[in-house]
Amino acid sequence: MRKGDIIQLIYLDKKNNISQRTIRVIAVSDSYIKAYCYTKKAQRIFKKENILGSKIIKRVV
Repeated sequence: MRKGDIIQLIYLDKKNNISQRTIRVIAVSDSYIKAYCYTKKAQRIFKKENILGSKIIKRVV
């Protein structure tokens, strides 16, 4: 996962709700991904440990 990549996630939120999100990666750390979430139309921070599955939609070269 790199800055600018567009990813589709299956994510478990802090209330244990599972959702599918499409995001554009802004920054990646050891524990978190900062991204623009197209689903919520806002910037969000995702815990890596809560990502249940992911698929790269568009890779930035």
